[in-house]
Amino acid sequence: MPLDTSFVGRSYPPTAPYVVGREKIREFATAIGATEAAYHDPEAAHALGHSDVLAPPTFPVVLTMAASQQIIDDPALGLDYSRVVHGDQRFAYTRPVVAGDELVCVNTVEDIVSRGGHDFLTTRTEVATVAGEPVVTVWSKLVVRGED
Repeated sequence: MPLDTSFVGRSYPPTAPYVVGREKIREFATAIGATEAAYHDPEAAHALGHSDVLAPPTFPVVLTMAASQQIIDDPALGLDYSRVVHGDQRFAYTRPVVAGDELVCVNTVEDIVSRGGHDFLTTRTEVATVAGEPVVTVWSKLVVRGED
């Protein structure tokens, strides 16, 4: 069943705040092999002008993947997640993520197209502080494989 293209432009309510923890940043950095001192050591981050440890550029995927459940779980969209493969991910930063940030996500279905028997779902997630300060915009493309 193809995805419902009337969802293009639909936004979902903001997620509950996610408090970015210093240890979560360190764990993520270690998992991806990011050894830069500012990802692990508050003093190194302070020396660069940051209030606490700095998150690696791909860290927001931690909260945006969880936030995307709003879209994935919406039965009216018609998404069969068992047929999904990840197609693309990109980030546009307003400012870095640092430990102590309280962030919320607003998801929007940006595009749905069909090509070669597959659906391509592009989502945009605006990540901001609870006070409304923009932090990063994250785009994700999911490929929903067609029936065999």
